[in-house]
Amino acid sequence: MSEKSQMDYELPQKILKDINDIAKTKKLSASQKNKLKQLVKKEYEKSSFEPGEAFGIIAAQSISEPATQMTMRTYHFVGTAGIQVTLGLPRLIEIFDAKKEPSRVVMTLYLTKKFNTKEKSEKVAQEITEKKLRHYMETISLDLAGKKIKLKLKKLKKTETKDIMEIVKKKFKNYKMKHLKDTISVSLKKDSSVRDLQKLKKKLLELHIAGIPTVKNVIVIKQDNNWIIKASGLNFKEILKFDEIDKTKSYTNNIYEVMDVLGIEAARNVIMREIKYTLDQQGLDIDGRYIKLVTDMMTFTGMIKPIGRYGVAGMKSSVLVRAGFEETIKHLIKASIINETNDFTSLFDNVMVNQQIPAGTGMFELIARMDEK
Repeated sequence: MSEKSQMDYELPQKILKDINDIAKTKKLSASQKNKLKQLVKKEYEKSSFEPGEAFGIIAAQSISEPATQMTMRTYHFVGTAGIQVTLGLPRLIEIFDAKKEPSRVVMTLYLTKKFNTKEKSEKVAQEITEKKLRHYMETISLDLAGKKIKLKLKKLKKTETKDIMEIVKKKFKNYKMKHLKDTISVSLKKDSSVRDLQKLKKKLLELHIAGIPTVKNVIVIKQDNNWIIKASGLNFKEILKFDEIDKTKSYTNNIYEVMDVLGIEAARNVIMREIKYTLDQQGLDIDGRYIKLVTDMMTFTGMIKPIGRYGVAGMKSSVLVRAGFEETIKHLIKASIINETNDFTSLFDNVMVNQQIPAGTGMFELIARMDEK
């Protein structure tokens, strides 16, 4: 068999097709194409593994060993404003434990080409920022004798003042209200207590007026000729409804919200991105294939599973493997009650009972018929 046909046999058809497409586009000669094929074959062989190789353990060790050396720096600031992002070991723990909500949720929002300017990006940032009634107020006072709360608004446009008044009336329709220029007066019943006034005051201050609920600490930064909006908040679904936002690039570090809005594949990509970003911040270079392997284990069921007793480790079929991770007595008692058996097909349970592991040379049974001479 010739060298060319041998390589064609060893490389996958998809890679061969890509090589042919590149050779055609770059107008490579036969010798150049053959050299490219040899280089690709060399890299392809580097990425392959031998049958029986325990690459799961290698991946776990390759990530966990450098992670133990990580500094305990818990956060840093994004850009020049005060959006804190959890980093280091605490962030890795959040990701692998698949926390429902990160300690600090940050959305990274890219803008479409039309709105990718400083002025327009700042305008979009203002539109999405949550604004409560307290942001529009100059003063607020309590009339204890008359059982009233008076709110003096800042100098606003007539339309803005009118919109605010309509929202307040709609939300507090059971209260008597008066509106005079830039002052709103809300009256309670005569038998109301001071506590009732304080409760109403708090509700008024926290009344949502404009923007996206929970979205705050919004900043605009420039990265690689792109104006990007960084914001803390949970309303990613509502954010994507804005035509100015590039839906193909924007994401949030809350993987569950990404899964709910964009699906499990998008959540898988965010998990990989967050792990890689956290490791890069610590100067740790880990092969991306190990990160992909762990991420696939967390998402292959169609749901996000943590690396722990309620997730990946808890799904193991082997009783001894589950017992060896956490809650030993619980798993052993449960297995004895339901008459569960252990098939000894994994590595850890065979190590526990001092048997040869089914990996490497231990995964084969070799029978040799020797000459009797």
